[in-house]
Amino acid sequence: MTGPEHGSQAGRRQDPGAAALRQYVTGLASAVREAVLAAQHRAGSRSVRGHSPGGDAQFGLDEVAEAAVWQYIVGHDLPVAVYSEDRGLKYHGTDPRHLLVVDPIDGTRPAVAGLESATVSVAVARLSPHPRIADVEHALLMELRTGAYLYGDLATPGITAHGYDHPVPALTRTTDPARMFWSLEFNGHPARLMTEAYGHLIDRSANTGGVFVFNSATWSISRLLTGQLDAYVDIGNRLLRDDPALLPEFERVGNGRVLHLFPYDIAAAVFLAERAGAVITDAYGAPLGGTVLTDLTITNQQSCVAASTPELHRALLAAVRWKE
Repeated sequence: MTGPEHGSQAGRRQDPGAAALRQYVTGLASAVREAVLAAQHRAGSRSVRGHSPGGDAQFGLDEVAEAAVWQYIVGHDLPVAVYSEDRGLKYHGTDPRHLLVVDPIDGTRPAVAGLESATVSVAVARLSPHPRIADVEHALLMELRTGAYLYGDLATPGITAHGYDHPVPALTRTTDPARMFWSLEFNGHPARLMTEAYGHLIDRSANTGGVFVFNSATWSISRLLTGQLDAYVDIGNRLLRDDPALLPEFERVGNGRVLHLFPYDIAAAVFLAERAGAVITDAYGAPLGGTVLTDLTITNQQSCVAASTPELHRALLAAVRWKE
């Protein structure tokens, strides 16, 4: 994956340091947040204006957020390639060395409803022909409601948290699924298939733990890092891979498309979760690092099981009723 000007000045431009890139991505997320909050309650923010390249519904608020991304990028001198949910791959400047993978609003539905479970997600990787989640070097998740954020880069151990009222990361030590506070996904996922697979886990944990549907993968995963949740589960992609005959059912609830986890949904969250010590894999228990950052096809879409402890992660993988 290269742009028409990629490599034209190799060796001439110095890469920005980790501190400069942190300032850049934090500024980008802040600019998006400000634009979204200003437009959140305007007429048309809930209107569906079309669909993203991956097929997800795009609301009026998504248009505001995407515009804010590009206004920020063109207002800065840093040459970058940018892959965003709505606009796909674009280039700014000469000889970009970095790829930004941006989900301007992960959790659009909560955002247009005025709820808190929405974030701005930014991951930065070296620009290459086939960049993967394993190539991410900087990541940021910023809460739209509060502006609090989680940040990490390869130059600094662990992760940095800003705007929280307690030390973060604060992973729980929960090991029993009956006691877990967890979130799951239904958007683009046939409810019947989901309840067949883990309805018993919902029954088991709803009273002695907690079950939530946030409509945002990044929010859910980030809640493991803040200590508010113990686990996040999105198994739709594994169900389809195990039984391709289910494709019509997934297309039915996805308005003709398969809507599983796209790379921009999880690129920053996986980087931060791993550095914070959470266990995060696909629904087979395999690492997510091989996910290509710029590929939205079904074969590159993902499932996810994330947990605060290895014991809970293993228990979840074993407890889900997979199709044989």
